[in-house]
Amino acid sequence: MLWLIRVSGFFTAALVTVVLSPSLQSFPPAEAIRSSNFESHLRFPSATPSRFSFRTAPPIRNADRCDSPLAAAAGRGGGSSVEDLTVCDPSLVHIAITLDVEYLRGSIAAVHSVLQHALCPESVFFHFLVSSTTNLEEVVRSAFPQLRFKVYFFDPERVRDLISSSVRQALEQPLNYARNYLAEMLEPCVKRVIYLDSDLVVVDDIAKLWRTELGSRTVGAPEYCHANFTKYFTDRFWSDPRLSLTFASRKPCYFNTGVMVMDLERWRRGGYTRRIQRWMEIQRNDGRIYELGSLPPFLLVFAGHVAPIDHRWNQHGLGGDNVKGSCRDLHPGPVSLLHWSGSGKPWIRLDSNRPCPLDALWAPYDLHGREP
Repeated sequence: MLWLIRVSGFFTAALVTVVLSPSLQSFPPAEAIRSSNFESHLRFPSATPSRFSFRTAPPIRNADRCDSPLAAAAGRGGGSSVEDLTVCDPSLVHIAITLDVEYLRGSIAAVHSVLQHALCPESVFFHFLVSSTTNLEEVVRSAFPQLRFKVYFFDPERVRDLISSSVRQALEQPLNYARNYLAEMLEPCVKRVIYLDSDLVVVDDIAKLWRTELGSRTVGAPEYCHANFTKYFTDRFWSDPRLSLTFASRKPCYFNTGVMVMDLERWRRGGYTRRIQRWMEIQRNDGRIYELGSLPPFLLVFAGHVAPIDHRWNQHGLGGDNVKGSCRDLHPGPVSLLHWSGSGKPWIRLDSNRPCPLDALWAPYDLHGREP
């Protein structure tokens, strides 16, 4: 059952009741695909930490009017492998999300929320990005036995020399920059992908976001043109015309890179990975021009050239600011995605018995812990 939240000001107890009782569907077996180049690097640690203990998600099944992507792929036949047929099936919704030990609980909850609210969950394919040899693939498979996914290894050394210090150590992690390389990491047949952060839940059918028209743009995201755009860059940036004039011919607006629809064909043709990397090199070698991790290079390249998406698809900032992580309220308007960007994460606050009120909206999707 799909539902939309409408709030104006602080949410009510009735809203929490609705969110805490999401409907579940059943889901037939489907293939989980491994990356052959990566699988050999994966091994379970000898003592699996308790943070890797997740319950198995309830089964979920496509609605009757959904196409069966596996059947469609099999019907096309040809000389392709089963893996290629599955990944390259044009009926799929592709989602990329990172997996790491610290944010694993959030990633599992995000996947769970997508599957619960998708009309056609069998048509959702997950591309998981990892940067360590810890066997997170088996953790995902245990929580979602029927999930269709592939794991990709992102080498931290690829960006380590390009990362500069940020206001929060978490923003300095190499895996944060994997989104810059999706067009190179994913199969060429994957023409579009939704990138999602690990600290969010989706409360609407993800196919609606997938169908967003990007027009001539490479990236689509909710824009926030009322935000003070200048604060994302240093005085040195704004005082040097060679740098600041990059925005001269456009009207840049802030957008959060934790929720993006990306046209990978246009990205590849436009060489956008290299454009982003060039700004990171300037920051690293020529002096600080920004303070916030992986976000500013995206703003430098795309701000003012973004296909606007309805704000309902990124109710961000629920984690508070980047230092204190204070409690925040929802923005007025409908909600399709709740995003705990900022330093406060709901699983940490819930475990410490110091939750913010809105953390109750994340809790129903948490699969952490063993079966009772």
